[in-house]
Amino acid sequence: MVARSPNYIPEEGREDQSPPCKWASIPAQEVIENDYRLEASVYGIEGRQAREDLKKCKWPLSNLCGDEGLSTSYYGPRFKRVYVEKSAFPLYQPAQINDLYPRPYRYISASTQTDIDALRVKKGQVLLTCSGTIGNCAYVRNTLDGLVFSHDVIRIQPKEQGGFIYAFLKTEIGSAIINTSNYGAVIQHIEPAHLSQIHIPNPPFDLKQEIHNSIDKSFALRDESNRLMDEAQALIKDALQLPSIEKLQKQAEQFDNSIEALNFIVSSDELDGRLDASYHVPVVRTIEQRLKKKAKRLLKVGNRHISQAVIFPGRFKRVYVEEGNGVIFIGGKQIGQLDPNNKKYLSLKRHADRIRDQLTLRENMVAITCSGTVGKVAIIPKHWDGWTANQHIIRISPSNNEIAGYLYAWLSSDYAYPLIRRYIYGSTIDEIDDKQVSQITIPLLRDEGVQAEINNKVLQANRKRTEAYELEREVVDVFNKEVIYA
Repeated sequence: MVARSPNYIPEEGREDQSPPCKWASIPAQEVIENDYRLEASVYGIEGRQAREDLKKCKWPLSNLCGDEGLSTSYYGPRFKRVYVEKSAFPLYQPAQINDLYPRPYRYISASTQTDIDALRVKKGQVLLTCSGTIGNCAYVRNTLDGLVFSHDVIRIQPKEQGGFIYAFLKTEIGSAIINTSNYGAVIQHIEPAHLSQIHIPNPPFDLKQEIHNSIDKSFALRDESNRLMDEAQALIKDALQLPSIEKLQKQAEQFDNSIEALNFIVSSDELDGRLDASYHVPVVRTIEQRLKKKAKRLLKVGNRHISQAVIFPGRFKRVYVEEGNGVIFIGGKQIGQLDPNNKKYLSLKRHADRIRDQLTLRENMVAITCSGTVGKVAIIPKHWDGWTANQHIIRISPSNNEIAGYLYAWLSSDYAYPLIRRYIYGSTIDEIDDKQVSQITIPLLRDEGVQAEINNKVLQANRKRTEAYELEREVVDVFNKEVIYA
């Protein structure tokens, strides 16, 4: 069997190298035991080494799933989706299982011909993406409990200690085994049946319980951070006396309410050099009129009281290196995650100046996606400090930590979202830039005590996310030392 590594990264300074061939000799019996599968990835070196390491483990091995395993597994039924506006049942994408606080991707109608409850994930389950991107996993606690995911997520139902199973899947050994169990020439897949062929160490109950408890605590910290974020959002809404965004959209003035299409009149004095209708949507004016009445004053993101800088990195040709030889590099799809999947490593040698001046993330910066999917907002946690991100993310460096949390709370609210997206331009790919972000309205509250409380809740939530990250890393380290390589 011969295969080239799809994720090959050349060594520093040797970008001209072609990916090396990886090869292995496979006994015929092993092919038979793997249901006559002939894909090289099934017998890849990483997977073979992972399985060999497990065989040397001091603890007995059990099946991951199945009647004799530590869990059972299934996925939801396939169905034809009937999408509707914001109502009925919110639907989440498989990629969102790793989001700290996932938001609905679309909404499906109650008339959809499927069992909605069968698609809900349940507290204590471990989720595993099984199509396209294989092997992303999550532990279901309060945040994900009851959410509707499609059939592209395998639900692993532990017989006990789900945190232990999650920790195994987060190790390099677990990940390597999962990713050498897939099939598919174009889109990769893994089935629940494949999980019954995967082995997992089965140490004494007390050790499994200790690992489970630590994972559960890590996810409890994430739940607590989300609760604090919700409280901050509620305080903003109450302080500014804002109704729901749906009510504001209905209140937005239209030229002719008798027709279904959104229509409105814009004075030539208000064009601001923009002739695209999306820039002038009535809900923006409605929100800003509300803010003028209820806020102490309105400032722009670019005001020195709000930010030190709004940074928009330029495009550049990237030179990636292997882990340990460069700085972590992430993209816009990953800013909602605690520990981003598929991290890359940017060459310090080739990009030193750009990393220093434009790309580096700092704790409590506010990040906004500015290309493709525009308007995702994140606050940078402590464990990301010093990482880098690509040019599709605009960084707002707050004036100080007394405004950083409040700035994030407002920009991540339902009310700021239309104010951000009004600036979108581009016929094929949506874009915004730093000058436009600098013009986004920020309402300061009349009650400075409430504003300080909102700020503190967000910063406290951000610290809890770092605590959750560090605890999970410790647990994976314990799993490696005391379970796999004991």
